[in-house]
Amino acid sequence: QVQLVESGGGLVQPGGSLRLSCAASGSIAGIGYMRWYRQVLGNERELVAAITSGGATNYVDSVTGRFTISRDNAKNTAFLQMNSLKPEDTAVYYCNANIKSRRQIGWFDYWGQGTQVTVSS
Repeated sequence: QVQLVESGGGLVQPGGSLRLSCAASGSIAGIGYMRWYRQVLGNERELVAAITSGGATNYVDSVTGRFTISRDNAKNTAFLQMNSLKPEDTAVYYCNANIKSRRQIGWFDYWGQGTQVTVSS
């Protein structure tokens, strides 16, 4: 019943900005870490940014200084602010979160369906 839904992707020119959102819904008791991955068709999925429940963040070197991950715990939502976008940022971006469901024992990993980001002139 727990779901993650990404939104905010689209087409943007190099140097532009986008803000992605990841909304968790369902019978949620708690959310631990939340992460953003990206994947180009034919390539492996790459971890882009992560944020802990306490707000500590980490980024892959290629986006450090340009991307910012954040979260709104009251809304069970994570964000990825992407600035100074480059063509190599083009990918499907996926949200991933460790979630405790009210209906199950323990914590489980959940994935969103992905949102397309295209950076092109």
